[in-house]
Amino acid sequence: MSEPIPARRPRHRGIYLLPNLFTTGAMFAGFYAIVSAIGGHFATAALAVFVAGILDGMDGRVARLTNTQSEFGVQYDSLSDLVSFGLAPALVMYTWSLSSLADYGRVWGKIGWAAAFIYAVCAALRLARFNTQVGVADKRYFQGLASPAAAGLCMSFVWTMEKFDVPGSSVAFFTMPIAVLVGLLMVSNVRYFSFKAWPKGDRVPFIWLIAAVLIVVLLVIDTARVLFAVAVIYTISGPVMTVWGRATHRRRARRSAARPVE
Repeated sequence: MSEPIPARRPRHRGIYLLPNLFTTGAMFAGFYAIVSAIGGHFATAALAVFVAGILDGMDGRVARLTNTQSEFGVQYDSLSDLVSFGLAPALVMYTWSLSSLADYGRVWGKIGWAAAFIYAVCAALRLARFNTQVGVADKRYFQGLASPAAAGLCMSFVWTMEKFDVPGSSVAFFTMPIAVLVGLLMVSNVRYFSFKAWPKGDRVPFIWLIAAVLIVVLLVIDTARVLFAVAVIYTISGPVMTVWGRATHRRRARRSAARPVE
């Protein structure tokens, strides 16, 4: 008579602690940015969003290095990104600048909070679209401006203005189109280089080391303006690269059509 097969013990579901700690830290930084903006500390709020960006970039790498990837971590990271790079920048921009549009009338006040909402909802839509295209999208490029990059542009603008004692109310009519355009770029089909496929090997050209050192030195000298300049260049690079790619594709198509058939 064969021995009875012992019953399998039920598996206890749990979550991986280390990568989710980084994700929680990123969410806390985004929440702290909101609290700081409510208290009128806008430079601190902008810096907190950048801290969230650093922690957000680390949680995925930690998960891959420690082989602790999970579907829970993916979903939790998306929720953290919505807080840190969607709601936090929108509320910082509103409390710092867009709320002052109400001084020009009731309609302008509505336009101010509508611009902040457009940014926030576009960040949510961008994250939802990214999650549904993880397995099919080209890893070399982002479809639309990534939410951390969008938040970096907006917060570096706030930080730069605060550094030069420019009140948000005086640039409200400039902040409004920034919030709307950056939001629309997040849900656009404009391609942005993702840097995920670079470098391809363990070694990089020596010139890249020199460039990295120069960037670090510039960041130490004037962090706010350097971050703003880098964010602007990266944001512009998407439309330029997309237009250039389409023009190149059209030229190749015309050449192929004009080539005689043998």
